[in-house]
Amino acid sequence: MSGTDVRLEDVRFSYGGGAEMRFDLAVPASAIVALMGPSGSGKSTLLNLVAGFETPSSGSVAIGGADVSALPPAQRPVSMVFQENNLFGHLDVAANVGLGRSPSLRLTPQDREDVLAALARVGLAGKEKRLPRELSGGERQRVALARVLVRDRPVLLLDEPFASLGPALRADMLDLLRDLHDERRMTVLIATHQPEDARAIAQTIVFLEEGRVAVTGPTGLFFGPDRPEAFARYVGGKAAGMPG
Repeated sequence: MSGTDVRLEDVRFSYGGGAEMRFDLAVPASAIVALMGPSGSGKSTLLNLVAGFETPSSGSVAIGGADVSALPPAQRPVSMVFQENNLFGHLDVAANVGLGRSPSLRLTPQDREDVLAALARVGLAGKEKRLPRELSGGERQRVALARVLVRDRPVLLLDEPFASLGPALRADMLDLLRDLHDERRMTVLIATHQPEDARAIAQTIVFLEEGRVAVTGPTGLFFGPDRPEAFARYVGGKAAGMPG
């Protein structure tokens, strides 16, 4: 399944009467977009609004041209990977992946084949009977990506999915994500605090400040001499390879 476009139009949201966030954003089909910005700037909130875990007070969220603002998460054409990978500790790896195909784990023989194929694709062949606690952090995130593969949705949302991993493992996971995107062409929105991660994988960066989209542009712009001032302040010149 290839990706589809995502659009937020005048979406407004606030937590318990706090400061109002307001988002306008258009993401083309099959793009890889990195959401960056300080903690509290709205990255996770924006992803949750697309996924359906939060409901806007006004405005619309459209996926593939269809307004999904009133749809619950299960009915949206979206998969999401969290920093903590959202695995169930009492279920083995195969069952955790199988949940992506059937929440009740009533799997057909074809479903089970697809689960094994997805695990093989993310490098976990032979580990289907292990429990999450028996895996490394990187392996647990591979399980989460395998679940994405069996769900086969056109939009993939990732909320700082590799933040707890060291640099080498993060690089491995970014390579895997890039390969999966090349194969599936899904639309990817990934929230990250790591400039080098955004530079490695994203075609576009969306920089958020105080619950607003402050600036959007091609990734190369953010790492060139004319990078946006807000982004330059945020990274503090620490991004590898950035001109001074």
